[in-house]
Amino acid sequence: MIQSVYFIGAGGIGMSALVRYFLTKGYNVGGYDKTPSDLTTQLIAEGAAIHYEEDVEAIPACFKDKATTLVVYTPAIPETHKEYVYFRENGFDIQKRAQVLGFLSKAYKALCVAGTHGKTTTSTMTAHLLHQSHVDCNAFLGGISKNYGTNYILSDRSDYVVIEADEFDRSFHWLRPYMTVITATDPDHLDIYGTKEAYLESFRHYTTLIQPGGVLIIHKGLEMKADVQPGVTVYEYAREEGDFHAENIRIGGGEIVFDFVSPLGNITDVRLGVPVSINIENGIAAMALAQLNGLTPDEIRRGMESFRGVDRRFDFKIKTDKMVFLSDYAHHPNEIQQCVKSVRELYRDKKIAAVFQPHLYTRTRDFYQEFADALSLLDEVYLCDIYPAREQPIPGVTSQLIYDALRPGIEKHLIHKEDVLEAVRSGSFDVLISLGAGDIENYVPQIAAILNERA
Repeated sequence: MIQSVYFIGAGGIGMSALVRYFLTKGYNVGGYDKTPSDLTTQLIAEGAAIHYEEDVEAIPACFKDKATTLVVYTPAIPETHKEYVYFRENGFDIQKRAQVLGFLSKAYKALCVAGTHGKTTTSTMTAHLLHQSHVDCNAFLGGISKNYGTNYILSDRSDYVVIEADEFDRSFHWLRPYMTVITATDPDHLDIYGTKEAYLESFRHYTTLIQPGGVLIIHKGLEMKADVQPGVTVYEYAREEGDFHAENIRIGGGEIVFDFVSPLGNITDVRLGVPVSINIENGIAAMALAQLNGLTPDEIRRGMESFRGVDRRFDFKIKTDKMVFLSDYAHHPNEIQQCVKSVRELYRDKKIAAVFQPHLYTRTRDFYQEFADALSLLDEVYLCDIYPAREQPIPGVTSQLIYDALRPGIEKHLIHKEDVLEAVRSGSFDVLISLGAGDIENYVPQIAAILNERA
């Protein structure tokens, strides 16, 4: 019988939600992570025994009994990791994070959100809508909800679970959704999939896993082909077309209000708590899931207006007449394009600059032209070195590829991340965006302090 759960990669945003789940269920919980972070500090305060040395001797004794210990790991951990090797060679029950989520998706009614981009905001929005309603939910999210200060929601009265369905390493194939949204299928993770066709096939296979009687809500116009089981209902959504869409969109005065059009009944005057235009589409998908699972129009209106967003997703750090600064996790060209367009819509007459740290050598190699096209929508770009994450350098693949492909006339700077603060201090812009999924986020508090001084 499992009494202890050990996490290799405990501080990852997805892994930490599971750490919290097992803590609340009363298990002994511990693990390893490469570096301390605010998240690991919080997990330790909540009761997890986490250390930062790759060392079998550092594993507490209660996690060394294979009869009572479950080991959970992230695919980002190399197979040569000393602790992983120890558990494997000694016959422990070892499961990927995705396998554990798969088990939970069978134990509850799983409302899953998949897609290249938009899934973190949409799943967090869905979880907030349900949690503040009479329906309630559990949730495992890929970002920190600003409403709750966590990536995990526990309910002792709801049989729903909201799960962010991650396509990396085909993780979402372990899930068995009751209902799912697919937001986008722009090719990504080609280091895993190899080709665009294999990436799209992975999403097609995911749609076969929706349980009979369930629902697929898919963004209109995606290149992939759905392949659902008999008894699964398919709806389409988009900003202004599809079964679920918006009408009478009003943008101005720092607000976005629209009418939600639905085959289950329209809802007028929906006000976005985070008023950026991409959240119209994210909101339509989240409201569709909420409405299909019994939320009332008043609950949906209240939930949408009270949604405060997700850390690092259109995360405004400064918002004054003189200076605007926001942090965004965008690390795919389409995400950057949507981010910049949404910011441009809010600040049409302002000079908009971004600090961008590319994430992964393979992604830069595969999409450097697309990155340049998206960044060229800005007035000024500060381009940092590539954040390697799990990868080794690839000869000839540097941020210079993106830099050289930027449109003529754009103000551009190739800098090291250590030079970011000085670049910000001497820069002249009205709006600054910090873009990327790497450690550029570590500089955000210092950037905010510099810009607050200027403002």
